[in-house]
Amino acid sequence: MEKLVYQTAPAVTFATNTFTNVPIILQYDDTPLISVIREQSLGYTTEIPIYHSDGTYLAKVKGTRIFPTEDGKKAGLELNHPKDMTVCKMGNRTVFEIFHESGNAFRTHAELHTPDGYFVKSANTFPQVTSKAGEPLKIGGLIMSNNRFANLRIGIWLKSNGSCAIGVA
Repeated sequence: MEKLVYQTAPAVTFATNTFTNVPIILQYDDTPLISVIREQSLGYTTEIPIYHSDGTYLAKVKGTRIFPTEDGKKAGLELNHPKDMTVCKMGNRTVFEIFHESGNAFRTHAELHTPDGYFVKSANTFPQVTSKAGEPLKIGGLIMSNNRFANLRIGIWLKSNGSCAIGVA
């Protein structure tokens, strides 16, 4: 055996950065976009609200399950379950994918929008935010990768005024 790891606090890797015992990984203004919650039956897992680009609240993702809202059902959200995956589509567009991995591990790919229509994307580094019109909301020139954050209230707090706080206690 190479190493034995005992984990007493939840750890989430987001954009190559690991957040341990951080209940809100990513927040936009007052809206948590990626949170860690404790479910009695599951232990620790993630919770992610899914918004449409017009701000409609479409679904809530808890761990590996997607729960469409009434507005999401009306908008035509479809869930498919290919082998080791859950895929959430709206029309021909994939909005959210969950990849089930060994044990309790899973990985997600998503198009995250904020309630006011900004698009948040992450490609292995720092999240980027884009307005409805496609213009970037500048969040500084930071590139963060392979960092560890622990025992914080919020990991990354993006704000609609263009500011960003990292590691909010």
